[in-house]
Amino acid sequence: MNFFFYGGARFYRALIEKRKRSQGSTESRPTKFIFALAAILLLAVAATAQMTSGLTDAEIQGRNLAKQLIDAKPTEGFTNTGTLQIRRPDGATTNLSSRFDLVVTKTNWRTTYYADFYRGNKTNGHFDDRYQAIAINHSIGNPSMYQKSESLTWGEKANGEITDVQGAMPFAFFDISSNEIISPFAESDFWICDLGLEFFHWPEQKIIKKEFARGRGCMVLESTNPNPSTNGYSRIDCWIDEETLGIVQAKAYDANGKLLKEFEPKSFKKVNGQWELQDMEIRNVQTRSRSEIKFDLK
Repeated sequence: MNFFFYGGARFYRALIEKRKRSQGSTESRPTKFIFALAAILLLAVAATAQMTSGLTDAEIQGRNLAKQLIDAKPTEGFTNTGTLQIRRPDGATTNLSSRFDLVVTKTNWRTTYYADFYRGNKTNGHFDDRYQAIAINHSIGNPSMYQKSESLTWGEKANGEITDVQGAMPFAFFDISSNEIISPFAESDFWICDLGLEFFHWPEQKIIKKEFARGRGCMVLESTNPNPSTNGYSRIDCWIDEETLGIVQAKAYDANGKLLKEFEPKSFKKVNGQWELQDMEIRNVQTRSRSEIKFDLK
């Protein structure tokens, strides 16, 4: 608000003096001009005050931080391949081929996760090969838009050899609803909404404390879902590095307020002079399953 009053006043005074010198106008026009601009200025200040009225400093700071995070537009795109590892509650482990694409344009950016998540060989000789992709479209000041695609190839096998490919589904993307993003990506512990960091878009954001986590000074951002579904998150606490604004760790709570998942980036690697995420893991503490995405950084 001080910026509007003092910075704006200096700007308007300089503008009026310039008009006087260039046009040699009488005092009446600049006076009317400054009053008109002052009225606009006061309306802007009042609108800003109304937007933040009733919020605590912690809530205002939380909203500002969440907006800064979701509006952080990448500078350039890239592609990383890797492995999605899923460990079931019984200890069984599945490794899936995966890929991550980032495409950046002048106005928005698009992140896409791919996984080869099912290879089935049935006893009657049929085989299935299924792929899934989740695309998340981001633009500054707008909600994220989610899309999903699946490709299925099936056919016949005899003596372990493919003898006939009978059909294939095209790899086309289609829009999905806000309810559908609360579902697993490729049968893993990562939900689609996790990949898009959807909780930063919730209206209730608050910085609840500052503390060290994993050796880093952090702001703890509490994101509260105003209308949690029975199978979704009610709250997520996220430790944000004060220096880099990277996510150090996060904890997600179910609709009953009980801890459901824990997330953390596990390792980084310096590539072409810049640090990139190499490994991230999410754990479901209620089912005791966990999923990990490992990127093959060169």
